Amino acid sequence: MIRLFNAYFPTRTLLLTVTEALLVTLAFVVSLVFWAGTAMDANIYLLYENGFGRIGLVVGIFVLLMYYFDLYDSIVLSNRREVVTRLVGVLGCAFVALSVLYYAFPEISLVGGTLWLGVAIVGVTVPAWRKLFFVLNRSARFSERAILYGDGPLAVPLMEEITNRSELGVRVVGFIGSNTETTGGIPRFDEQDLQDVVLQRNVRRVVVTMGDRRGKLRVDQLLKLKTQGVRIQDGPEYYESITGRIPLESVRLSWLIFSPGFHVRAGMRLYKRAVSLFLGSLAIAITSPIMLLATIAVRLDSRGPAIFRQKRVGENGKLFTVYKFRSMFEGSDKVKLTPAEHGDPRVTRVGKWLRRTRVDELPQLFNIVKGDMAFVGPRPFVPEQEEECAAQIPFYRERWLVKPGATGWAQINRGYNATLEDNREKLAYDLFYIKNVSFGLDLFIMFSTIKILLLGRGGR
Repeated sequence: MIRLFNAYFPTRTLLLTVTEALLVTLAFVVSLVFWAGTAMDANIYLLYENGFGRIGLVVGIFVLLMYYFDLYDSIVLSNRREVVTRLVGVLGCAFVALSVLYYAFPEISLVGGTLWLGVAIVGVTVPAWRKLFFVLNRSARFSERAILYGDGPLAVPLMEEITNRSELGVRVVGFIGSNTETTGGIPRFDEQDLQDVVLQRNVRRVVVTMGDRRGKLRVDQLLKLKTQGVRIQDGPEYYESITGRIPLESVRLSWLIFSPGFHVRAGMRLYKRAVSLFLGSLAIAITSPIMLLATIAVRLDSRGPAIFRQKRVGENGKLFTVYKFRSMFEGSDKVKLTPAEHGDPRVTRVGKWLRRTRVDELPQLFNIVKGDMAFVGPRPFVPEQEEECAAQIPFYRERWLVKPGATGWAQINRGYNATLEDNREKLAYDLFYIKNVSFGLDLFIMFSTIKILLLGRGGR
């Protein structure tokens, strides 16, 4: 795993992104040489007529579209048919987008039929490279061998996570423990066989998943293995890096105290407030015509005020009033205080459109400017729901350590909360954000939020 923007990304996925960017670049350079006639003419075009810049624009659009089509998502990566289908969509969208750009700005266009030939080359080479990557990615020869050591609540989740995500480049070849049923055909060994298993199976990583380690962890053997070049890794730490969430099942209070993070520096707070004030004011000015139209539509569609007000729990557990465009019939929140479902009868005709486009969230910009919220942070909920969750989910109150946000790490990684278990999983993502909060992570969350909004995902 490689850490970027205070988030973790599989090394193989980043390598795939870089190699595909190089492949697209090479495809258009070859296309340019063909249309230029000679390597000398192509060289002049690249160096003196901003050819590299024009090709760079094409490459940027291709990579962006591949990201927006989820071609680097772990689920899609393991499905060859889905990859081919989405690549066709990328090629079509890229060609349309570039054609429109070239029509509007002819000075940035590529010479001759370079675009046509370049897209054709990309359409052949990228699927071929993806097919080769799929084969190499699945190959056990190119995977790091690992074992999980210790009975604990993280043992089975880690087995399943690693087994289902080939892009991690890790293969679990054994489990050391006695009380846990293994999955995926992973063999189980006795604790006294730890060193023999590591040696015989050429293990390069040992992930400690033991729950209660006092007097049980074979520290001497692990230390000896470490001196031999075997990587010894803490289970919760590894789980956090590959899933983007904190493992609530095995988190101890001491871990929260001694682990890095869980502290928002004064400079970070100042930055978030300055960004919220500046971008919030700018966004209000830009979206004010849309908000005016939404206000008129809500008032004409159903009885009641255009703006919906509700108490939510904010930073340090303080209550504030959140503003949204009313998307339900007046009084619905007093009758049934539950998350909206698909086809919810409480939602008005205009409300369906507001929720699908997320326009109903625009009045929260005033909460952001006021300082009740930030652009990025845990999603705020009503006091009744928060108290219920805090009473049943350990460490739930820790999500109140930072200002709530209009978007956040949990929001981009999972959908609505309908059950207590949903809230438990969402807390795992919120704690990851609070632990790793940074400018880079905020930037990545905002970028991912734009993707979700453009593709119309998650709205109900």
